[in-house]
Amino acid sequence: MLFSRWPIRNKLRLGLGILAASILTLFGSAYYGLYAYRGLVKSISARSAELPLADQLRDYLAELHEILSQVEDRQQRLNELADTAVAGTATPEQPVWDSDGLLREKCRAQFDLFCQTLDQYRKMLDSNHRRTDLDIGDDTYERQTLTKIDDVLARIQQRDLHDPSGWRLDNDQEIGGLRKDVETLRERAAELPTHLHERFRELASEVRNEYRWAISIAWSTAILTTILLIWAVQLFRKWIARPLSTLVQGSRRVAAGQFDHRIHLETDDEMRELADSMNAMTVRFQEIRDDLDCQVRERTKQVVRSEQLASVGFLAAGVAHEINNPLASIAMCSESLEGRLTELLDGVSDHRSEEREVVRNYLEMIQNIAFRCKQITEKLIDFSRMGDPERHHTDLRELVEGVIEMIRHLGKYQNKNVVLKEGVPVLAEVCPQELKQVVLNLITNGLDSIEPGGTVKVSVFVHRTEAHLIVEDDGCGMTEDVMRHLFEPFFTRRRGGQGTGLGLSISYRIVEEHDGQIVAQSAGAGRGSTFTVVLPLRQPVARKRKPEAVAA
Repeated sequence: MLFSRWPIRNKLRLGLGILAASILTLFGSAYYGLYAYRGLVKSISARSAELPLADQLRDYLAELHEILSQVEDRQQRLNELADTAVAGTATPEQPVWDSDGLLREKCRAQFDLFCQTLDQYRKMLDSNHRRTDLDIGDDTYERQTLTKIDDVLARIQQRDLHDPSGWRLDNDQEIGGLRKDVETLRERAAELPTHLHERFRELASEVRNEYRWAISIAWSTAILTTILLIWAVQLFRKWIARPLSTLVQGSRRVAAGQFDHRIHLETDDEMRELADSMNAMTVRFQEIRDDLDCQVRERTKQVVRSEQLASVGFLAAGVAHEINNPLASIAMCSESLEGRLTELLDGVSDHRSEEREVVRNYLEMIQNIAFRCKQITEKLIDFSRMGDPERHHTDLRELVEGVIEMIRHLGKYQNKNVVLKEGVPVLAEVCPQELKQVVLNLITNGLDSIEPGGTVKVSVFVHRTEAHLIVEDDGCGMTEDVMRHLFEPFFTRRRGGQGTGLGLSISYRIVEEHDGQIVAQSAGAGRGSTFTVVLPLRQPVARKRKPEAVAA
């Protein structure tokens, strides 16, 4: 869905827009109803004000018609008196209009009131026409009726009823025409409220239809608003609530130790970025944890190895001490026996001189071998003794050349090759005797692993502040299992079961005491091996100060 790729702020804006549209729709519907109701009330109130004026017009015309009726009756009586006088039966009376103009004034005043009220009605009709905008404000029929009334008024004015002396009501023809016109005015004035009443009746039908239409609009608006609100709630749950719940549940699972759990969100917004960040953080934490576990295992192996070497050193010291005493006794006894035999054999004839030399040679051999064994045990004691041996700057390349030259004289390695790659001198602060033992062990291990005609290559060079010693061979190689136990004491994989398994463990301890590292690598069985020794060019300051503190 396209909206799922929007940022959260845009989604919130959309939700607020939907909510605002719902509210505005409801407000618009209510406003429309109230405004329509207000307009209807105003229109009815305005138009209903016309009814009293229309009634007054009708009343004025009714009174005027009544006065004209009286005038007509008087005129008939006068006419009858006049006819009697002509016949000689009576004396004619003087006309009422010559002595009393009361009815004439009343007719004129009533007509003036009608005209004034008609003007008021016309003004009110104009005012309501401007203020009302509903169908009830349509005054077409009223204006047509007013036009007809104006025509009648124009006829009355054409009769010249208005003169300086007042209305002339002494002519039967004039009175009859005037009465007829007033009757017409009454009919027309009576039509004015009927038009409005008809409008009211039509309005009731229109209001009923508008009410039904308004009810339909209200229900439609309510349904539309409900749909919009439900849609907004669903979008909120889909875009906000559900991703937040997924993030919370995923973080709880990760916090509980399920580091393989990954949070997956279908959206493509800030929630997705947060989930990806949490997943990346979990992956990074796993990598760090695995690396720490690997380091802990490696350090544990080193500690175990160191403890094994310490145990071997402690055992070697004890064994060497116990052996030294018998060896010293053998050497002393052989010296004493040689002195005694010399005295005893001085008197022996010369033909036994050869036997005497044989005995003397055997005694010397016993002495030499005893002293040699004693030197070996003393070295073993020195190896097991704690403390830092004396170190000084040594050319590692010259040291390696000396070891290679010594190995070349050994008979069993005559048909195998040892090559020292060219390079510049490398000076490092080491103990030469201990490092010779390391080089000797590595080269002899390489020579033991190759076939006749094979080659062991040795490289010595400087990298930054470290000296690197690399011994490579093209021999039998090593498996993963062999490399895991390679530096453990008494572990050996030499051909023919030779070796004690102490050479590499001793070399490992020597390199470790020099603050260096020794790393074994092999691509597999039959693919050769590589041993890399890394040593610092200078002894650490703390190690230099340690002997001084002991001496103090």
